[in-house]
Amino acid sequence: QVQLVESGGGLVQAGGSLRLSCAASGRSFSRYAMGWFRQAPGKEREFVGAITQSGNTDYANSVKGRFTISRDNTKNTMYLQMNSLKPEDTAVYYCAAENAWRVARSPDEYDYWGQGTQVTVSS
Repeated sequence: QVQLVESGGGLVQAGGSLRLSCAASGRSFSRYAMGWFRQAPGKEREFVGAITQSGNTDYANSVKGRFTISRDNTKNTMYLQMNSLKPEDTAVYYCAAENAWRVARSPDEYDYWGQGTQVTVSS
């Protein structure tokens, strides 16, 4: 069992930056591949990016070059650095953990979820 808690969301102007954190507790964080997803009102939850246990990453095309995922296994924490934010990045951002040695883009592949943190980008 893994418990996930996101933090760092907020209101930012277009072009600004935010850094989200996902703190994990429970079983060994380093055993899990981790992902970030987001969901805007009236839309389905969509893949943002993911990171394997060893640090390999994958990103959605919409955020590639602007967002960076990292993890610190000593702190049981994953991060999402978001730069050059756009109004269309506005959503609730969720972190998720997958007990598998890969990264997956489908939310159905993930076993544990955080409660989400709101990110709002004003124009």
